[in-house]
Amino acid sequence: MRLGAGAREADGLMEGDLASAMRRSIRRIPDFPKKGIVFRDITTLWKDPALVRKTVDAIYEHYRDRRVDKVLGIEARGFVFGALLAERFGVGFIPARKMGKLPAERVMEEYQLEYRVDGLEMHKDSVQPGDHVLIIDDLIATAGTALAVTKMVERLGGKVVGLAFVVELTFLHGREKLGPYDIFSLVRYASEDE
Repeated sequence: MRLGAGAREADGLMEGDLASAMRRSIRRIPDFPKKGIVFRDITTLWKDPALVRKTVDAIYEHYRDRRVDKVLGIEARGFVFGALLAERFGVGFIPARKMGKLPAERVMEEYQLEYRVDGLEMHKDSVQPGDHVLIIDDLIATAGTALAVTKMVERLGGKVVGLAFVVELTFLHGREKLGPYDIFSLVRYASEDE
């Protein structure tokens, strides 16, 4: 993938034209969902189809030489990028949903939020033993949801190829909690103030 003049790729961080365009596109909303938190709204990025395509291309390029049998998107914004990546790889898509939204037999994993316990589910038949699964979400903060889906994939006999994120909040150290997995992010924020 061509990154543009003066661009480089280092440790999963895309620098140059793409990262700059993404930063300009991502809306910053202070004090949402509660005071002191800055929400990174990537829905503004979706207004630009060329930027969406470049975002998907960058993630695809990082994983294209690896075996990917399925792409798993985490509710809800991970569905958009996950479905696009699954189509690009020519593989199936798995939705990881909030509890109580899936109709068939499912597997569930809880995770801790600041103020409550939450959980994600996926259908038991979505991952077959030996499937290589790429996980995608819009943002990694504390890694609670990412850890939950890796556990479900592995419980069903799948292998996690990697975890890709559009945005990474590095000051929350979610990457460190994911241990040995390949983590790829496109835009990183080192503080709430960026």
